[in-house]
Amino acid sequence: MSIISEIKASFRHGTILTRLIYINIGVFLAFRFIQLFMLLGGFSPDMVQPWLAFFSIPAEPVRLLTHPWTPFTYMFLHFDFLHLLFNVLYLYWFGRLFIQIIGPGPFLKTYIIGGLSGALLYFLAFNFLPAFYSSFNTSILMGASASAMAILFAVARYQPDFSVYLVLIGPVRLKYIALFALIIDLISISNLSNTGGHLAHLGGAAAGLWLGWQWATKGAPVHKMSTAQPGKSPKGPIWPFKKKSQLSVTHKRPMSDLEYNALKVRRQKQVDQILEKIKISGYDSLSATEKKTLFEASKEN
Repeated sequence: MSIISEIKASFRHGTILTRLIYINIGVFLAFRFIQLFMLLGGFSPDMVQPWLAFFSIPAEPVRLLTHPWTPFTYMFLHFDFLHLLFNVLYLYWFGRLFIQIIGPGPFLKTYIIGGLSGALLYFLAFNFLPAFYSSFNTSILMGASASAMAILFAVARYQPDFSVYLVLIGPVRLKYIALFALIIDLISISNLSNTGGHLAHLGGAAAGLWLGWQWATKGAPVHKMSTAQPGKSPKGPIWPFKKKSQLSVTHKRPMSDLEYNALKVRRQKQVDQILEKIKISGYDSLSATEKKTLFEASKEN
């Protein structure tokens, strides 16, 4: 299978997270190749800037009215490699946690709402705060940062005490990671080279907090969010279990949300290991216990 065919298959059968990452990378490469062709053709590489501005959200109201698509297109647009790299890493790290803990169903909704909220805060700030009056005519915004922040804050609000392991630090709860990211953005607003970006981050974070609060207080319909299908790659922390009543598991006392989620994480790890073993050695290589575990997991689906 060729590389292009593999990429197509990965996009077709991947999760919504995989597809969004591919879209962001694809748009970045498209604009970079346009710039390269302009350079090789004897044109100024800066001629690509009007195209970037065409899809970036402007702060100037009249330009926004004539470019109504930009609040949506800007959140998939990058031109600087490091900008793309960090946003993709944010999406990958916290997107996997989002899908594992909340489910894949609301992922795109969170991405879009986070991006729109970031664009709204950016637009309002540059038009109503005196500090930005001098630059709102020329300012534009692009990138998936606000969407990535919404993903992080939604999962941190939904499961604030869930711990992730950080290299050189150890286990850290999601609420502290989100708080650290928030503080960094607040103190970075004074950096005028990317003020609009940091404002958009705050808008995305606010949207994520609101969505996470909605799901935490009213209950996220996890059983409706799962899009796992037979034949898809078992790699990655896709959450395949439906949310079940705690009465289905016998305990001397009701489980807390943290205990219940920890139990589901352990089950998921067991299933992932079994699926990986099937991929390598086939179904017949499973022990009776492993077959029973896989069968019980399929019933929960």
